[in-house]
Amino acid sequence: HVQLVESGGGSVQAGGSLSLSCEASGFTSGSSDMVWYRQVSGNECELVTTVSSLGRTYYADSVTGRFTISRDNAKNTLYLQMNSLKPEDTAVYHCAARAFNQFYCTGGQPQGYRYWGQGTQVTVS
Repeated sequence: HVQLVESGGGSVQAGGSLSLSCEASGFTSGSSDMVWYRQVSGNECELVTTVSSLGRTYYADSVTGRFTISRDNAKNTLYLQMNSLKPEDTAVYHCAARAFNQFYCTGGQPQGYRYWGQGTQVTVS
């Protein structure tokens, strides 16, 4: 049974930091491309960052220099370190794994990956 479970969200003041985790089970996450994306009110979907199975990373312009994606294959866990948080970072943050297409959003909904987490709320005030 495949699961992705995010944790680490919460409320923080602008300029603060949070560290998110995405624990995978039922498959080997280290062999998978993985992403963090975020949704606001279920209507907006934005790719935040990706890491390939080879360790190549991509960051959206809005988070470059502030967020860092990493993974611990021994723990089957993906991480997102978020620094210098801004109110516009407020969203539900999700992880996804096993790409069958490039990640994209349509109608506010993410596409392109096989496994999805339920998300963790991040609120920046």
